[in-house]
Amino acid sequence: MFSYVDSSIRESLEKEELMKTLDRDGAIVDSNNSDAYISLLGPVPMPRLIGGEEVILHWFPFVRRTELSTVLDSAAGVAHGGEEAFRALLNNSMLVNSVFAFPGFEDAQEPLVRVHSCCLTGDVFGSRRCDCGPQLDTAFEQIKAAGTGAVIYMSGHEGRGIGLWAKAITYLLQDRGHDTYEANSALGLPEDSRDFSDAALVMRFLLQGRPIQLLSNNPDKKVQLEENGQPVSKQVSLIAGICEHNKRYLEAKRDKGHKIADGL
Repeated sequence: MFSYVDSSIRESLEKEELMKTLDRDGAIVDSNNSDAYISLLGPVPMPRLIGGEEVILHWFPFVRRTELSTVLDSAAGVAHGGEEAFRALLNNSMLVNSVFAFPGFEDAQEPLVRVHSCCLTGDVFGSRRCDCGPQLDTAFEQIKAAGTGAVIYMSGHEGRGIGLWAKAITYLLQDRGHDTYEANSALGLPEDSRDFSDAALVMRFLLQGRPIQLLSNNPDKKVQLEENGQPVSKQVSLIAGICEHNKRYLEAKRDKGHKIADGL
């Protein structure tokens, strides 16, 4: 449903191998196959300035193939206490995620990869309440310096999966003394409901099972990728944008196991 494309355009793109349909094992299947799980588009050329130099990235948008019947079933479940299932459906099936691959990524051995959770407040608005915006910029720079790699941008991960509206409320709760995790819980929402399985599946397809170096401080991200079949040979720390406004936020993340040094 949410990867709908006019049939004539779809056929043209599929013929040119610019649109592919993947099953849950990351294998290409026919778009009408009952095992169709993810639609992957690209590469779409995307020029970007990184460190003052233009780099032509390869953009691969991807989205789950969620049918209307699934949405209706999940919506009906909300009335019977199925709110979490519906929230997971919204997060994972209605938003388009992206791979921004540097030249040579698909042939690289152990490329450097950042799996970045969407943070509109930090990435776009420039908020300093978190380190997300500086992390994203630094990731592109580190990957360029490494020679090749990719940034995978997960659109449904705002506020570790709670969405922008709830995230705004948690900011007010944090100003009253809650840390970033306690604020989520105070709203009756998960501390962290992010799902990295689709990122793992698409990487498995693009890299044909080769391992990556993961640019992240979060050990759970590594665990999720490996549990979903994407090997991680090394985890590389990414520290950027530390300031007085995000110190408590980073300390809370460190207390949850993120690889962030003491003495911020």
